[in-house]
Amino acid sequence: MKKNRFIYKTFRRKSIQKIEKKMKLLGINYEWNAYSFLTLRLILALLIFILLFIFSKYNFLVAPILTVIFYHFFEKGILDYQIKKRAKKLENEAIFFFQIVNLTLESSRNLKYAVEITSNNIESELSDEFKKTYAEMKLGKSFNEALKDMKERIPSDSINSIILNLTEASIFGNSIINTINNQIDYLQDKKLLEVKEVINKLPTKISILSVLFFIPIMLLIILAPVIIKYLT
Repeated sequence: MKKNRFIYKTFRRKSIQKIEKKMKLLGINYEWNAYSFLTLRLILALLIFILLFIFSKYNFLVAPILTVIFYHFFEKGILDYQIKKRAKKLENEAIFFFQIVNLTLESSRNLKYAVEITSNNIESELSDEFKKTYAEMKLGKSFNEALKDMKERIPSDSINSIILNLTEASIFGNSIINTINNQIDYLQDKKLLEVKEVINKLPTKISILSVLFFIPIMLLIILAPVIIKYLT
């Protein structure tokens, strides 16, 4: 409680809620919370400011500027990077997960059972999120309420679109098999485009490496006789 009071006195409530929202997107297995993150960022910023102020030549200018830059980009470098990384991981897992859901739906025609049996038989982070959803249902939440809360823990718009479709299918009782198949195709196409993008960037990266490493070596080999002659 004392830690919470310290955080709420030090930071704006809007800032705390923003961090809490991002923390949710990192999943149920993420160990940090908003209070520990904000405290760590504040302590590190103060340490950086003190060290720069003591050891920097232009301390009155350098210390505040670099501290503000660190303070701003710490959140992006830690939280935003991990959220983006987790979104890709979940989307890769979603392809296989929802394929199994569809196969189960074709045999059972029971949406809740299909999702539950799939999550219990597949080991993945996405399965853990659905297991959390069913655990919340046992505590009294409805299927749709638990799915709504799950959306707040998923950083992928594609997966959230599927979850929304699951909610609508649960309410109206319409078939969702074709919808899930379309979303799976979209995720597969998206993954293929990402692979192509990486491949297309390879020539540029190789060119940069050539400029940085191979060209200086070639120049050294070519000019070596002249340099040796000049030195001797």
